[in-house]
Amino acid sequence: MKQYLFLALISTQLIYAQNDSIAESDEGWYRGGKATFLFNQSAFSEWASGGQNSVSLSFHADYDLRYKKNGWNWDTKFLGDFGLTKISGAKFLRKTNDRIDLQSFLGKSFSEEWSYSTVFGVKTQFARGYKFGKDSEGEETRTLKTQFFSPVYIQLGVGLYWKKNNDLWVNIAPFTQRLTLVSRKFTNDLEQGQEYFGVRKGDNHRFELGASINAFYKFLPLENITLEQRLGLYSDYLDKAENIDLDYQVSVEMEVNDYISTNLIMQLVYDDNAVQTLQVRQVFGIGLRIKLK
Repeated sequence: MKQYLFLALISTQLIYAQNDSIAESDEGWYRGGKATFLFNQSAFSEWASGGQNSVSLSFHADYDLRYKKNGWNWDTKFLGDFGLTKISGAKFLRKTNDRIDLQSFLGKSFSEEWSYSTVFGVKTQFARGYKFGKDSEGEETRTLKTQFFSPVYIQLGVGLYWKKNNDLWVNIAPFTQRLTLVSRKFTNDLEQGQEYFGVRKGDNHRFELGASINAFYKFLPLENITLEQRLGLYSDYLDKAENIDLDYQVSVEMEVNDYISTNLIMQLVYDDNAVQTLQVRQVFGIGLRIKLK
């Protein structure tokens, strides 16, 4: 039900935005993006209500590569996030975020705003992920749970691409295959019937065939404030088609000047092959912004 609510929300905003957007006709290559470094610190000294000192640093990259010529559109976007935090008294550094997300759309237009499309996507992470706990003596422990390319999601689909402009588009792919790859070191020791990101004991992959919807909307609600929304939905025809995977992210950036900005990123993920509950990620901080070409 939550997935459908978010789809309805973004659909309403997309319909509203049609009256405000102007179609873009520039042909040729476009390259550009930004990199942002976010810093957060908490410090306490004799604080009556308690608290732990902590320092965190995170990195966010957003890069676009586009080509338009003779009715062909090739839109590629790369998103990268990585963050670490150090908590006073903790034995290990901990990740605050970690993501690699590459999406590429190739379309051949048959009207002013509609195209036949092929979509290709890759999602994984940069570094190892751990589950933290304590041993019988109270010492902090960590257990390896994920790593680079384990898991990795590779998606390929065909369908229709509606693009009002570079800030507003929707891709609908009713035939989309998704391949989940993992290292066997995470599946060899599974209990019978247990799965690792949907991959069974002793296997290193999971194949899915279904439908996907991807949407993007970017606008300026106020001067110097940019709001971006991204939506990804996926339904597997072969297994529990009613369990729709959700990946929704909203990013708000308030420019202080050409180099400093305040950033808020919130991401909601639902994938019952990974965790059978809604996952929530939020990052907020003051950032140093660098433009990429």
